[in-house]
Amino acid sequence: MQSINRFLYGPTPEEKVRMWQSKLRTESRQLDREMRQLDAATNKARASVKQLATKGDVKSARILAKEVVRSNKQKDRLSVSKARLGSIGTQLTQQLALVKVTGSLQKSTEIMKMSNALIKLPQISQVMREMSMEMTKAGIMEEMLEDTLDMEEDEEIEDEADAEVDKVLFELTNGKLGEAGAAGTELPSLQDRLDEEEAERTMEQYRQQLDGLLSG
Repeated sequence: MQSINRFLYGPTPEEKVRMWQSKLRTESRQLDREMRQLDAATNKARASVKQLATKGDVKSARILAKEVVRSNKQKDRLSVSKARLGSIGTQLTQQLALVKVTGSLQKSTEIMKMSNALIKLPQISQVMREMSMEMTKAGIMEEMLEDTLDMEEDEEIEDEADAEVDKVLFELTNGKLGEAGAAGTELPSLQDRLDEEEAERTMEQYRQQLDGLLSG
């Protein structure tokens, strides 16, 4: 009988909730993996920043330090998104309790707000769109709001990064940023130029790794 009902009417509210919770856990694990990868790439970049600044290549160190700042902000964003996934899961657990009383899923403005926020995260945007459509059909949410993510966000990150780069360099070089800047004014020797070329190749490698993670 249950199989016939499922064929005629689709999954029960309880089955829908458990399916959504399973998807949320999967996406949460994916964000965990991305944060670990981001940490590994950032640590390598931070070491390179310190090396570049110590050698006096403050220009390259500053460029790479900005990538470190951006990656830290991205990690914060992923962490907040993971917390939102967990909150939606908790809200859905409460929905299961309501189903037992009312027999149906109830509208939730909290789930709707958090889902709208998560749709803006590229890593899980598609999954959250699909889940939001399913929740709308199930009566938990109203029609999805239009995306409100400003494309200026990257520009804001860059502006904030500019203000924080000196702080990052100061921390990474144990306060020796000034010494590195002074050294950078000297005429480079042949060995210095070779070292700089090697540093640039290393810097570009780390930048590509970070850019791949940040644009994921």
